[in-house]
Amino acid sequence: MSTAAGESFPEIREAVRKLCAQFPGEYWRALDRERTYPTDFVTALTEAGFLSVLIPEEYGGSGLGLSAATAVLEEIHRSGCNGGACHAQMYTMGTVLKHGSQAQKEAYLPKIATGELRLQAFGVTEPGAGTDTTRISTFARRVGDKYVVRGQKIWISRAEHSDLMVLLVRTTPREQAARSSDGMSVLLVDLRQAVGNGLTIRPVRTMLNHATTELFFDDLEVPAENLVGEEGKGFRYILDGMNAERILIAAECIGDGKFFIDRASAYAKERHVFGRAIGQNQGVQFPIARAHVQVSAAELMVQKAAAMFEAGQPCGTEANMAKLLASEASWFAADTCLQTHGGFGFAEEYDIERKFRETRLYQVAPISTNLILSHVGTHVLGMPKSF
Repeated sequence: MSTAAGESFPEIREAVRKLCAQFPGEYWRALDRERTYPTDFVTALTEAGFLSVLIPEEYGGSGLGLSAATAVLEEIHRSGCNGGACHAQMYTMGTVLKHGSQAQKEAYLPKIATGELRLQAFGVTEPGAGTDTTRISTFARRVGDKYVVRGQKIWISRAEHSDLMVLLVRTTPREQAARSSDGMSVLLVDLRQAVGNGLTIRPVRTMLNHATTELFFDDLEVPAENLVGEEGKGFRYILDGMNAERILIAAECIGDGKFFIDRASAYAKERHVFGRAIGQNQGVQFPIARAHVQVSAAELMVQKAAAMFEAGQPCGTEANMAKLLASEASWFAADTCLQTHGGFGFAEEYDIERKFRETRLYQVAPISTNLILSHVGTHVLGMPKSF
């Protein structure tokens, strides 16, 4: 699967590059100004089959592993595009694939594979819980053949551009559960029916074009048959999805990092000041070289985490470390690229300031750098928890 240069999935990467070439910087700048969704781009990716690479062939997907998905997203970002609008279409279905009933798989996965159904909303985070997922309070009460949901979610991306949502709720109050991670359940919510019938979606404008929202549940009724797996075991079900998300977003950061290094090194060779190329100056050259070193090292961690995920091995620590290293490497590369371009880096037409804002997100979401360090400090190194 490798080229002489060590590039995995070269055919997939080349096909993604060709598709992305149809969506140049002007396309993204126009969307960014209005904070609008890249519908045409997402449709093109869907029709090309890139968003269904992880769905088994029996359900209409490519049946490839996570490494293939990382190649797709890395190339999207290296091309100057943004996979944040649709990357969840790749992995959110994993909760249904791994833990759903046969009937749920047959009903949803083929339509997700074709794009007829969009499942790219992942309802976990709440205003009062943040990254402490065990403290979510959105509650689903069983009433006959339905669950009645009350509560609130925040930072739920793509809810306005999704047909279905994987929703984590409490079905047993935290204080009544044997462990804090018990008593949570996963419901598959049909957003087409829910909006206006107990669900309100409020867009949240942010510093980047990320289609994020706040959700309000006011006695939303969800059929009991939409429960994924067993009641009370939902926290365990979403962990796999979280690991996949972190690894795939780390791959996006690798793509971002390469985008910035490509742009910075090219500009440093072309731009002449004081009679010579600015890249001849070590003060300009060395930070770009360091960015390349850091991205290359982070890329190996992403590859390791993806391989472990594919092999079915526990990879929570590796997924977290990959995401931390890749997000920090891409941010250093972004800052270096902006500095290399000087004033031109702040001009919209160079696409650097847009990508600079976009890649900064990933030290905060989907999990903050500090929480990753806490995980490593306590779970790996055995030091006492600070909370």
